[in-house]
Amino acid sequence: MSFDSLGLNADILRAVEEQGYREPTPIQSQAIPVVLAGRDLMASAQTGTGKTAGFTLPLLQRLIDKQPHAKGRRPVRALILTPTRELAAQIGENVRDYSKYLDIRSLVVFGGVSINPQMMKLRSGVDVLVATPGRLLDLEHQNAVKLDQVEILVLDEADRMLDMGFIHDIRRVLAKLPARRQNLLFSATFSDEIKGLAEKLLHNPEEVSVARRNTASEQVTQHVHFVDKKRKRELLSQMIGEGNWQQVLVFTRTKHGANHLAEQLGKDGITAAAIHGNKSQGARTRALADFKNGGVRVLVATDIAARGIDIEELPHVVNYELPNVPEDYVHRIGRTGRAAATGQALSLVCVDEHKLLRDIERVLKREVPRMAIPGYEVDPTIPAEPIVNGRQQQRGGGRGNGGGQGQGQRRGGNGGASSERSNAPRRPSRPQGDGAAKPAGANGRRRPVRKPVSA
Repeated sequence: MSFDSLGLNADILRAVEEQGYREPTPIQSQAIPVVLAGRDLMASAQTGTGKTAGFTLPLLQRLIDKQPHAKGRRPVRALILTPTRELAAQIGENVRDYSKYLDIRSLVVFGGVSINPQMMKLRSGVDVLVATPGRLLDLEHQNAVKLDQVEILVLDEADRMLDMGFIHDIRRVLAKLPARRQNLLFSATFSDEIKGLAEKLLHNPEEVSVARRNTASEQVTQHVHFVDKKRKRELLSQMIGEGNWQQVLVFTRTKHGANHLAEQLGKDGITAAAIHGNKSQGARTRALADFKNGGVRVLVATDIAARGIDIEELPHVVNYELPNVPEDYVHRIGRTGRAAATGQALSLVCVDEHKLLRDIERVLKREVPRMAIPGYEVDPTIPAEPIVNGRQQQRGGGRGNGGGQGQGQRRGGNGGASSERSNAPRRPSRPQGDGAAKPAGANGRRRPVRKPVSA
């Protein structure tokens, strides 16, 4: 099958060809005809299967098929909701690439950056809006965008949306959309929560699936190496050096852990950068660009920050720490082995993580093969320590091993990187640090902070 046979406009096909694509992937060949027919769609597709083009290409076709609105400000006709900034930026880039020969305006909006330029661009009108839920609601609240003429709604990575606690924001967005519209839902997994959302969102949907539920890519070679927690970094550095790994995506559970590991790898002579929710959007973009062009060998990331990272032929993914949610393991290793490429996924597992590994293998329905490098045998006298999640840290008042950078976020993120709303600057409830000054009193003078008397 070729793209020519799918019923797409010649200008869209021209743009697709310029991107180097000749034949549609399975998700594209199945999803595009359904969307072009005007049907609602519920699609299961892992990252790297070409799902973005699977909804972007027919979405553009649907918009140009309909008569344009009357002259004046263009209303938002297609809304694409995504969970993270990186994914929003990636989709926005694809929309621009595929619509370069069309009279279609598109815009990407997300938090973590100034809202004013986004408001200015919305004033001129856009046809396709790619947004994260928090920033979209902020813009709607300020009357910068109206959603009453949306014809097509896309929920991308719906499973991650729910994981991050966006369900309430999604419901608020849905309430502002017209009742008659086309709905497209894409998810890597179909949990009971996703099915519940689909029942309320979709109308007589067509179901498309290109991967079995919670199945890791068969093109990824997976291994587990049992190693003491304190020796993980040493082992990782040795494997990168001896194997001459030039591009490695490494996952940690916390933002603090990502920073620390990147710093330690640098001391080992391995160029590394960290990417997580506390980094500015500019810093995250630069780190990703350096990783893609080979300026940085290792990119250390938290789960949520890694969403939307699209790197062709990424050869190595390392789980420096196993995720708390077993399905996130599937998302992580799905960063490699994409399209026709093969990849390797290595998990460094300490005694604390044995239960997490069992949970992952239960989801995979098989045991991940073990490997061992001489000299890194596990010390059997080291006891297992509980892996405390963010909620338990907050209840107990402790800072955990992440220095307050635990996994639990305001929106329930599991990877230690927060969503775009929780990354927005917050007014502190009390002065931060010894040098901070208290708010000015009635006389306008600032009262100095008294340092606590040490015990």
